[in-house]
Amino acid sequence: MNTDDINLAYKIRHALNENLEALPASTTDRLAAARAAALARKKPDAAPAKAVRRPLFDVNALFTGPALARLGVAIPMLALVIGMGGVYQYEQQQRVAALADIDAAVLADELPLTAYLDHGFNAYVESQQRQQ
Repeated sequence: MNTDDINLAYKIRHALNENLEALPASTTDRLAAARAAALARKKPDAAPAKAVRRPLFDVNALFTGPALARLGVAIPMLALVIGMGGVYQYEQQQRVAALADIDAAVLADELPLTAYLDHGFNAYVESQQRQQ
């Protein structure tokens, strides 16, 4: 409720209370009887619910319908992420190994001098690796 609604409720209550004494006795008796009947039909107040301690990890909740649906999406996504990470690591290892072979060949001076001046140096090194 915003402030305007609260102010309107206070104004209505004040207007009803002003004319309360001007009501005839028969009206006040009927209002009292209606209030008593309403109170008789009222449901008893429920006791406040006690706090239920749930375990930190509920295994039975994993096998409910919504949880299985979430797992049905999460497990393939997790497998995809792990698989893509594995492919990335494999490619990086292959690249590092290729660069290490090039560095080893350069340091061992097994390359002719023209290989250092050639623009296709990487192509030359790769062709040499294929021949071995």
